[in-house]
Amino acid sequence: MYKNIIFKISIVLFSFLFITACDPENIPEEEVSSGIGYVFDIKALPVIYLDINTSEWNKLLSYFDINPKNEEYIQGDFIFVKGQNRDTLPDIGLRLRGNTSRRRPEGNPGELHNPTNPDWHHVHFALNFKKYVKGQKLRGLEKINLKWFKDDGMYAREVYCYDLFERFGVWTSPQSSYCRLYLRIKEDNQLVYYGVYQMVEPVDKEYLKNRPDLFPDSDGNLWKANWGADLREADESKMGIENITLTDTYEPVYDLKTNEDDLESAKNQLAQFITDFNTKQGAEFQSWIESRMDVPLFLKTYAVNVLCGMWDDYWNNSNNFYFYFDSQNKFYFIPYDYDNTLGTSLLMDDAGRQDLLNWGKSSNPVVKKIISIPAYKSMYVDFLKELCSQDKDLFYHEKSISRIKAWQAMVQPYIENDTEEDNELVDVPASWGNCLHYRLLSPTNNYFKIRASNLPQ
Repeated sequence: MYKNIIFKISIVLFSFLFITACDPENIPEEEVSSGIGYVFDIKALPVIYLDINTSEWNKLLSYFDINPKNEEYIQGDFIFVKGQNRDTLPDIGLRLRGNTSRRRPEGNPGELHNPTNPDWHHVHFALNFKKYVKGQKLRGLEKINLKWFKDDGMYAREVYCYDLFERFGVWTSPQSSYCRLYLRIKEDNQLVYYGVYQMVEPVDKEYLKNRPDLFPDSDGNLWKANWGADLREADESKMGIENITLTDTYEPVYDLKTNEDDLESAKNQLAQFITDFNTKQGAEFQSWIESRMDVPLFLKTYAVNVLCGMWDDYWNNSNNFYFYFDSQNKFYFIPYDYDNTLGTSLLMDDAGRQDLLNWGKSSNPVVKKIISIPAYKSMYVDFLKELCSQDKDLFYHEKSISRIKAWQAMVQPYIENDTEEDNELVDVPASWGNCLHYRLLSPTNNYFKIRASNLPQ
């Protein structure tokens, strides 16, 4: 009873906040300049409001019915509330995103918005703040992605992985944190609570610009690697620029995300890198790779990757990563999409017990060839051991459990939502996985303990 009363009072307060927040407001420059760390704050639970006209929402539903993979935007207003601060951005772009997880946010195919009995569904959203207002940003960010915790009853897996990358100095990792998400169809004049969501930094040109002290420049070629990106053959027919409309879908294996006007030059650069990597041998290869990659950074990335059990990655499934060539022709590997990890296992017998030195396909050369060099193998093993050290606040089971429990204590009171999906914390891997015995918080079948027990000697 008291819970329902509190919830109704909260809705009234949030409605008042949403309506009053739509008034223009100037944010002090010192707050604006606080940077993306203000948005992606792992210890905070800010609130996001999306305010959308019925006609725009119906466009989103219709676009999905025409082509579920479409990347057409609709227009809406956006509010970001953190503590006493509020950022109001009018006329942002919003679209659906995701691969196998993409679905309708309301109702069944062919249905438009139902104002009296809506059937809400969890979905992933992509937000583009500058789509309709030139130069508009949220604290230095042009875009953010919002992800629901599909197949993760712990509300923690991908957040944990990105946090671990950051803790371990893998600065190429995107930023990530939590938020609460509300949506209002303007003509309905009532808030719909979508629940606790994950905010993720998109990997794009702005991602490069937001790391000026780390990337030498942001003028190079950024690629997204889709399924089949094994970096084995310099086949330029697999390289292109993604084009997804309401009627067409073109998704190249290697999708160029910057410098689209100079595609041929970017293709040649990538093809030459693949050729050199696969043909050079011995001392020549070691000298070449040291000049073309930050090898320690790459090995740190993969030490985190295999400990977290990321099976849908480059090494195993030729999938789910970005890479960047700076203007000096140096290659950077960018980790991406870590929701199916920490015991959620598929496409290998058991991601929790898989050999850390032989993680995926032997035919995918990049990691295997680098760690075949004794000095780099030793460095990689040292990184694995450092991550698992009980003296470090990294992968060690007690430290990992403590962090996850702290995040869950923050989000648990807000998980119940109007989609009536994912309304409780459950310590099990995804139901479609092949290792349903793993747990993150329990001492029995604890993923962190079992994974660390397989360290190379």
